[in-house]
Amino acid sequence: MAHKKGQGTSRNGRDSNGQRRGIKCYGGELVHPGSIILRQCGSKFVPGHGVRLARNYDIYSVTDGIVTFQGKKVHVMPAAAAKAAVAAPAAKN
Repeated sequence: MAHKKGQGTSRNGRDSNGQRRGIKCYGGELVHPGSIILRQCGSKFVPGHGVRLARNYDIYSVTDGIVTFQGKKVHVMPAAAAKAAVAAPAAKN
């Protein structure tokens, strides 16, 4: 019996498939109820207005609106309110 492995064998030849985590809807995009906004491990991002945290820490929308990010918080603002917020700074200039 040989006490050395033959040529061509590999001990580390395994690799798992990626889990497709990350942001799925970026800021300014229109989403509908049930749309997944991001997938994550743990609570790197936390839910704000108009979104919920799933059991696997995904953040999904519960209302129609536009996605906004404020630091670690994710919000879905109603489309009318989001348009007004975007138009207000433009009116000042």
